[in-house]
Amino acid sequence: MAQHRRQDRILEMIREHGFVTTDQLVDTFHVTPQTIRRDLNELARQNLLRRHHGGAGIDSSTANTEYQTRKIMDLEAKERIAESLVEMIPDNASMFINIGTTTETIARALLKKNNLQVVTNNLHVASILSAKEDFHIIIAGGEVRNRDGGIVGEATRDFINQFKMDFGIIGISGIHSDGSLLDFDYREVRVAQAIIANSDQVLLAADHTKFGRKAMVRLGTITQADHVFTDAPPPKALRAMLAENDIQLHVV
Repeated sequence: MAQHRRQDRILEMIREHGFVTTDQLVDTFHVTPQTIRRDLNELARQNLLRRHHGGAGIDSSTANTEYQTRKIMDLEAKERIAESLVEMIPDNASMFINIGTTTETIARALLKKNNLQVVTNNLHVASILSAKEDFHIIIAGGEVRNRDGGIVGEATRDFINQFKMDFGIIGISGIHSDGSLLDFDYREVRVAQAIIANSDQVLLAADHTKFGRKAMVRLGTITQADHVFTDAPPPKALRAMLAENDIQLHVV
């Protein structure tokens, strides 16, 4: 198959599925991984897709990537971020944990800690952490999103506002070049805003693909975080913004 035809078909597959892995493309086109990586790099250079560790996808400002796909995207980076973040969490701490596959990875890393008090609007996080008998897990009330186990809505926000916690662990869908934190569901955003407002320290976890990623609902600004954990240096303007506001950047 000619290169241009293969690249057109790659784009068709990504539009259909939201994300495809390099291995899937190798099996489909019977070419080497190096050939696929060159194709993906060229399509990314043309801003036709976004490269991820192990594959590629297409961003949308109106709809998030499907949950099962997000679970495997950039997983190695999320695990490094999680290991670094949990080093900040002492035993006997209290915290909020919000919705997202990154925060679910963090929840798994938290299992090494002791006597944590956790309020979450993420059913998957609650399930992961309930494995520890010395953890006290509280699930926020509200509407459950079937697609990802997130709990959202006015009741969820009101529930969060009853607590004041040591840490707020926040995942995010996108970070604009002006520092805006972006997400897709305004109901989820309202809950995350309440978590930020009721946390002594806000720990933002975002792998490098979130920088420059589009989403249509503004949650707040990166300057509301106390610590930012990522796997690659953010763009220069964002690094300057973090430094100016005395926000600790952790690149793992």
